[in-house]
Amino acid sequence: MAHRMVVQQPKPVIMAAATDQWTTSICECDNVNDCCFSFWCCSCFACITARDHGECLCLPLVDSFGCIPPITLSMRVSMRRTFGIKDTICNDCIYAFCCGPCSYCQIRREMKARLHPVTLINNRAQ
Repeated sequence: MAHRMVVQQPKPVIMAAATDQWTTSICECDNVNDCCFSFWCCSCFACITARDHGECLCLPLVDSFGCIPPITLSMRVSMRRTFGIKDTICNDCIYAFCCGPCSYCQIRREMKARLHPVTLINNRAQ
Protein backbone atom coordinates (compact mmCIF):
# COMPACT_ATOMS: atom_id res chain seq x y z
CA MET A 1 0.00 0.00 0.00
CA ALA A 2 1.50 3.32 -1.10
CA HIS A 3 1.23 6.43 1.08
CA ARG A 4 1.26 9.96 -0.25
CA MET A 5 3.63 12.22 1.57
CA VAL A 6 2.71 15.87 1.91
CA VAL A 7 5.68 17.89 0.79
CA GLN A 8 4.18 21.36 1.15
CA GLN A 9 1.52 22.43 3.61
CA PRO A 10 -1.40 24.42 2.18
CA LYS A 11 -1.13 28.14 2.89
CA PRO A 12 -4.03 30.18 4.26
CA VAL A 13 -5.89 32.35 1.79
CA ILE A 14 -6.44 35.88 3.06
CA MET A 15 -9.40 37.77 1.71
CA ALA A 16 -9.64 41.45 2.63
CA ALA A 17 -12.22 44.00 1.67
CA ALA A 18 -10.78 45.67 -1.43
CA THR A 19 -13.42 47.94 -2.84
CA ASP A 20 -13.68 51.62 -3.55
CA GLN A 21 -17.00 51.92 -1.69
CA TRP A 22 -17.93 51.94 1.98
CA THR A 23 -18.55 48.35 3.10
CA THR A 24 -21.68 49.45 4.99
CA SER A 25 -24.21 52.25 4.57
CA ILE A 26 -24.42 55.18 6.98
CA CYS A 27 -27.36 53.75 8.95
CA GLU A 28 -26.44 50.06 8.79
CA CYS A 29 -26.08 48.80 12.35
CA ASP A 30 -24.41 45.41 12.69
CA ASN A 31 -23.30 45.91 16.30
CA VAL A 32 -26.06 47.13 18.60
CA ASN A 33 -23.56 47.90 21.38
CA ASP A 34 -21.58 50.29 19.14
CA CYS A 35 -24.76 51.94 17.84
CA CYS A 36 -26.16 52.49 21.34
CA PHE A 37 -22.81 53.68 22.69
CA SER A 38 -22.41 56.17 19.82
CA PHE A 39 -25.97 57.45 20.22
CA TRP A 40 -25.96 57.87 24.01
CA CYS A 41 -22.34 58.95 24.43
CA CYS A 42 -21.17 60.13 21.02
CA SER A 43 -18.24 62.14 22.42
CA CYS A 44 -16.73 59.08 24.14
CA PHE A 45 -17.37 56.84 21.14
CA ALA A 46 -15.86 59.41 18.76
CA CYS A 47 -12.75 59.76 20.95
CA ILE A 48 -12.24 55.99 21.06
CA THR A 49 -12.75 55.69 17.30
CA ALA A 50 -10.29 58.54 16.63
CA ARG A 51 -7.72 56.87 18.90
CA ASP A 52 -8.17 53.53 17.12
CA HIS A 53 -7.66 55.32 13.79
CA GLY A 54 -4.33 56.64 15.07
CA GLU A 55 -5.42 60.17 15.91
CA CYS A 56 -5.32 62.06 19.21
CA LEU A 57 -7.83 60.65 21.70
CA CYS A 58 -9.44 64.05 22.46
CA LEU A 59 -9.47 65.39 18.88
CA PRO A 60 -13.24 64.87 18.31
CA LEU A 61 -14.00 67.20 21.22
CA VAL A 62 -13.11 70.09 18.87
CA ASP A 63 -16.30 69.32 16.91
CA SER A 64 -18.41 71.35 19.34
CA PHE A 65 -16.91 74.61 18.03
CA GLY A 66 -18.28 74.64 14.49
CA CYS A 67 -21.41 74.36 12.36
CA ILE A 68 -20.04 71.39 10.45
CA PRO A 69 -18.03 69.28 12.90
CA PRO A 70 -14.49 69.57 11.50
CA ILE A 71 -13.07 66.46 13.13
CA THR A 72 -15.95 64.20 12.08
CA LEU A 73 -15.56 65.55 8.57
CA SER A 74 -11.78 65.03 8.71
CA MET A 75 -12.16 61.48 10.02
CA ARG A 76 -14.49 60.59 7.14
CA VAL A 77 -12.10 62.10 4.58
CA SER A 78 -9.13 60.34 6.23
CA MET A 79 -10.92 56.97 6.09
CA ARG A 80 -11.80 57.52 2.44
CA ARG A 81 -8.22 58.40 1.56
CA THR A 82 -6.74 55.57 3.62
CA PHE A 83 -8.89 52.89 1.99
CA GLY A 84 -9.48 54.50 -1.44
CA ILE A 85 -13.23 54.90 -0.92
CA LYS A 86 -14.92 56.99 -3.59
CA ASP A 87 -17.41 59.44 -2.13
CA THR A 88 -17.84 63.21 -2.13
CA ILE A 89 -16.88 65.90 0.34
CA CYS A 90 -20.51 67.05 0.11
CA ASN A 91 -21.71 63.70 1.47
CA ASP A 92 -19.05 63.87 4.17
CA CYS A 93 -20.32 67.33 5.23
CA ILE A 94 -23.93 66.17 5.31
CA TYR A 95 -23.15 63.04 7.31
CA ALA A 96 -20.89 64.94 9.72
CA PHE A 97 -23.54 67.64 10.30
CA CYS A 98 -26.73 65.54 10.36
CA CYS A 99 -25.61 62.07 11.43
CA GLY A 100 -22.55 62.36 13.68
CA PRO A 101 -23.13 59.16 15.68
CA CYS A 102 -24.04 57.19 12.54
CA SER A 103 -20.98 58.56 10.79
CA TYR A 104 -18.68 57.37 13.58
CA CYS A 105 -20.40 53.96 13.57
CA GLN A 106 -19.77 53.68 9.82
CA ILE A 107 -16.12 54.65 10.31
CA ARG A 108 -15.75 52.03 13.04
CA ARG A 109 -17.39 49.31 10.90
CA GLU A 110 -15.10 50.23 8.03
CA MET A 111 -12.00 49.92 10.23
CA LYS A 112 -13.16 46.52 11.45
CA ALA A 113 -13.93 45.31 7.93
CA ARG A 114 -10.69 46.50 6.36
CA LEU A 115 -8.16 46.13 9.14
CA HIS A 116 -9.23 42.66 10.23
CA PRO A 117 -9.15 40.53 7.08
CA VAL A 118 -10.94 37.22 6.96
CA THR A 119 -8.54 34.28 6.90
CA LEU A 120 -9.70 31.15 5.12
CA ILE A 121 -7.63 28.02 5.57
CA ASN A 122 -7.81 25.30 2.97
CA ASN A 123 -7.67 21.96 4.79
CA ARG A 124 -8.05 19.72 1.74
CA ALA A 125 -5.48 16.96 1.52
CA GLN A 126 -3.72 16.81 -1.81
